[in-house]
Amino acid sequence: QVQVVESGGGLVQAGGSLRLSCTASELTFVNYALGWFRQAPGKEREAVSCIKWGGGETAYADSVKGRFTISRDNAKNTLYLQMNSLKPEDTAMYYCAASSFWRSVCWINDYKYWGQGTQVTVSS
Repeated sequence: QVQVVESGGGLVQAGGSLRLSCTASELTFVNYALGWFRQAPGKEREAVSCIKWGGGETAYADSVKGRFTISRDNAKNTLYLQMNSLKPEDTAMYYCAASSFWRSVCWINDYKYWGQGTQVTVSS
């Protein structure tokens, strides 16, 4: 049974940084595109960033471009999201997910395996 687990969330002041991590068991990591998604209270889940299986291609939501960086270490079966210059509007539950498809945009419906999420709260 595939298990996806996120970590690294927390409370940070505006302008600060956090690094999220994601691991997946029972999943051949290198065969999957991976993505970060987020959902704020009362809002729909939205794509933040995604990365192709080899890491050579990435995509970002306009709202995080230049501030967030996605990366993966297939040898460690780990996905990362480095978040800098955080804003209060980045506050959300952040989810990691895996997809056997790759598109140049992060299409949420492609992602089959999901974690339980890690909370990120940015105070003003």
